[in-house]
Formats: sequence, C-alpha cells, structure tokens
Amino acid sequence: MLMVKDRRLQVLVEDEQYRALDAVAAERGVSVASIVREALGRYLQAGPEQTREAAERILSATPMPVGAPEELRGELEQLRGRRG
Repeated sequence: MLMVKDRRLQVLVEDEQYRALDAVAAERGVSVASIVREALGRYLQAGPEQTREAAERILSATPMPVGAPEELRGELEQLRGRRG
C-alpha cells in the first residue's frame, strides 16, 4: 500500500554519510530519500532493545572505505549508462 507523503523533514548529515547513502541508493536504483524513509520505518518498528543492539552494531562496525566524490560520480555514471 502506497502512503501519501505530506510532511517534509530536513536532516543534515556529514558528507561521508551522504556518500554512503547515495551509493546504497544508486546500487538499489532508488532515491536517497527512499533509503532514509526505509531506515526510519525500521527504526520506528523496532523495540528499545532491538534499537540499542542495532546502534551498538553500527557504532562498532569497521568504517567503510568510500572513494572521492569524483570517483563515485564516475561509477554512478557508468552504472546509469549500463541501465540506459
């Protein structure tokens, strides 16, 4: 069921966070907003214990190497060219 989205939310994130979100979105062929809405939905559905455990896993994870913005743009352009 598709829900009508009638509320706008502005969230400021670090460059690295945005690049990671953008890469996931590009990989899945969806928007960054879609990834954020999905994560928010999962967070709101989880109970306090699940949320705490998830936060601990995220905070203890090894940092993900992310290329320079120019490299990411090039990769995205290649991927989009293959789909087009």
